[in-house]
Amino acid sequence: MSKERLSIVLAAALLLTPAAQAQTADAALRAAIESAERGLPAPALAADHPAQRWVEMAALRRNIDTLPAAQAQAFLARYRDEAVAGVFREAWLRALLKRQDWSGYRAAWSPTIRSTALRCAELDARARTGAADAQWTQDAQAMWRSSGKSLPGECDAVFTALAARGGLTDELRWERIELAAAQWEPVVMRAAARELPPEQRALATDYAAFVQSPNERALNWPKTARSRLVASHGLAKFAKADPLAAEARLPALATALGFSEQDRGRVLYQAALWTVASYLPDSARLLGLVPDAAYDDRLHEWRVREALARSDWKAALAALQKMGEKQRGDSRWQWFEARMRELTGDRASAQALFAAVAKKPDFHGFLAADRLDQPYALCPWMPDWTAAQKAAVAADPAMVRAMALYRAERSGWAQREWDDALSRFDDAQRRIAVEVAQDNGWFDRGVFGLGKAPGELQLYTLRFPIHHADAIEREARRNGLDPAWVAAEIRAESVFNPKARSPANARGLMQVLPETGAAVARRLGLAWGGAESLYDSNTNITLGTAYLREKEAMYGKPYVAIAAYNAGPTPTSRWLSQRPTMDPDLWIETISYKETREYVARILAFSVIYDWRMYGMATPVTHRMNGTTGAARRKFACPAP
Repeated sequence: MSKERLSIVLAAALLLTPAAQAQTADAALRAAIESAERGLPAPALAADHPAQRWVEMAALRRNIDTLPAAQAQAFLARYRDEAVAGVFREAWLRALLKRQDWSGYRAAWSPTIRSTALRCAELDARARTGAADAQWTQDAQAMWRSSGKSLPGECDAVFTALAARGGLTDELRWERIELAAAQWEPVVMRAAARELPPEQRALATDYAAFVQSPNERALNWPKTARSRLVASHGLAKFAKADPLAAEARLPALATALGFSEQDRGRVLYQAALWTVASYLPDSARLLGLVPDAAYDDRLHEWRVREALARSDWKAALAALQKMGEKQRGDSRWQWFEARMRELTGDRASAQALFAAVAKKPDFHGFLAADRLDQPYALCPWMPDWTAAQKAAVAADPAMVRAMALYRAERSGWAQREWDDALSRFDDAQRRIAVEVAQDNGWFDRGVFGLGKAPGELQLYTLRFPIHHADAIEREARRNGLDPAWVAAEIRAESVFNPKARSPANARGLMQVLPETGAAVARRLGLAWGGAESLYDSNTNITLGTAYLREKEAMYGKPYVAIAAYNAGPTPTSRWLSQRPTMDPDLWIETISYKETREYVARILAFSVIYDWRMYGMATPVTHRMNGTTGAARRKFACPAP
């Protein structure tokens, strides 16, 4: 867009409605940033435009490899404590690293930088400029022992310098080797062992070989705590791939090296976990072999699921009773304890547990309320700030820039400005900021910006926004679906971000894959506008809702359709074949994939809350997940403490 054309557009904006003026201003900012990034003359924004500094940053960053230091330093000085300086600083540091301008690197450095690669480069710069003092040694050693994972290449020169100064002792090398063994990183183990004395290096290299692929040589290792640690971690890694083979190797290795219960538990934990996660025949036996001390919340959950999958209610109840008090008090496990007590004949205890769970505003709480035929528990906290308070938060300079950048589709930069604003806000201002963001179409702030202070999860109107309500209603009714279900899918998939895109290339509000969108459009007899059309909200809701209806028609039950929408048809069909007659709540809990298991429960709970938001009453979740109709709508009430 030329400067002349932009001037005409801006002049015309003065004649438009406020909403149209805002859209024009957002388009102008997008054009200015894109022009700066492409090296074209940037359309002129007002000198006091809140995001002008980001346009300037984009222009500087485009030619950063040849940018004069004076320009970079001037920019950093001008916006010293702002988010834009932080983003530019990281790019400038990378350019200085490429130039090997070590003095410049140190001058531009800020301790707020979190990138491990840049932090290593800063250590390198200090060493190359004669500042490798005692503090440098401590910092370099801390970096060495920071992780057993592979560190960026920028750290190599630092560790070479540390070794040359005598700061990388054999003890430190062994410390990193042990860290790497615990994180199943044989390559890192070998690298850390390179400069050990020959005999130690040979042992360390053999340790690494065992972690990569267990072998019989480990039976002859020295009977030390280090050998036991490496051998148990190596065999635990092997147990993830072949649980029964790892179990078979364990006795000889444990005897040869003198394994403790902790060492044995480390291996048996992995063998049990990766057997039960697929509900293999040896699941119960292997779970029984794991020492109690090796159990954590994750394995406790799987012990319950394994028993549920076999419909062994007594075993499931026993597994529930072995959970810690905090885990057992979660509404999910209270619900299943109630169910197991009911199924084993203890109805009085079951009723008491159902009553406790029914006070929770989540999937299992709603199930319990259905069981007791009582209102759903919801204690909404309605926003109570004044217009003046909201205006003050909206006028914060960082918030103004964040909103402008988000509307200009620069969500990463908007996030940096948002973080800057929230770093200075108190809890009340942070809550108001969420509403300001949602006024600007940035709905996921209600998910990521709340929950830090007591009661914030009760801000349901902010946590469960409604947008595109007309399209949701229209397409849900057209496809014979519950509109609250469609709204819940959008909330879970994209938090109402029409530009959302997943690593798997799913796009838009309902995260529709392009190939799925094309196929659904073809079946509906609609013109297919290509993958980019999925960013159009109406198109996405039309195709996503139709696809959801197809899944419901295919499987007959909404709860199965929800699982298929998330996981796809192949695993869903497998789960159905394994447990074809299982009650819905039990079937959902025994889904193998954690993501899908939680997704189904989340969608069903969100549907209830969207029913409240949209209509004030809700279809009972028990009927909703089964797809049955005709049930009386359920009311909401805040239960007594």
